[in-house]
Amino acid sequence: MGDYRTKEIVDRYKFRFTKTLGQNFLVDDKVIEDLVNGAEITSQDFVIEIGPGVGNLTREILKKAKKVTAIEIDRDLIPILEEELKEFDNFQLVHKDALKIDYNEIIGEETKVKLVANLPYYLTTPIIARLLNGKYDFESLTVMIQKEVADRIHAKPSTKEYGSLSLLIQYYCDTSVIRTVPPTCFLPRPKVDSIIIRLHRLSKPRVEVNNEELFFKIIRSSFNMRRKTLPNGLKVLGFSKELIEQAFKETNIDLMRRGETLSIEEFAMLANNIDELSNN
Repeated sequence: MGDYRTKEIVDRYKFRFTKTLGQNFLVDDKVIEDLVNGAEITSQDFVIEIGPGVGNLTREILKKAKKVTAIEIDRDLIPILEEELKEFDNFQLVHKDALKIDYNEIIGEETKVKLVANLPYYLTTPIIARLLNGKYDFESLTVMIQKEVADRIHAKPSTKEYGSLSLLIQYYCDTSVIRTVPPTCFLPRPKVDSIIIRLHRLSKPRVEVNNEELFFKIIRSSFNMRRKTLPNGLKVLGFSKELIEQAFKETNIDLMRRGETLSIEEFAMLANNIDELSNN
């Protein structure tokens, strides 16, 4: 039914997909139901949806949420969404770029905030990073993403998928996979499987760090040069060889280890030691 409805809307409004926006509209009713249920939306929730498409998912969220604000960048979709969802008085549409918007302006005085998105693959990492690093006050982010990105999010140390994204999300969130979604559930069909994943925001970061900026700089530097040992990877940050070696000694981390082998707890200890030594 969802497939037919989406095609009918696309044909009626003579909508043309924009390849550069990575548009793949969700058309499977069961997947939409699973995504809404996975987001655990209640009548007390204010939901921000990123990339509503023609509104199939939006419609189901609107039936459960207190209010939904959808952010859509494609101007051709604005009149379609306004017409298709005009029956809902708890719907607001914002025609802006989700990567540039100030989410605090949208959240306002709302206290129970959840985000939902069927994200274009090219936007997945920058959107998640922006939402988490921006310190916006939301309970959860439930997203449809490329399976490859979901694998990176759940990756463990010493695997090829483990990297900066894994640690960023571990730092801020607990995660749970809701389901796998095959290409047949989209219009047009992507070439790979997708995953619905829920990121539940922790009340405080998973590890305690003295300097978050330094913590994430160390992580990024470690993975930018994956084949190098950690001390070599950290040279670009401008610390002396002696300081780095002292920090490794005090945290009991072998100088020959590579960044991909360190847990988030070890990265936190190393960052805190480097911060303390550089300020003495």
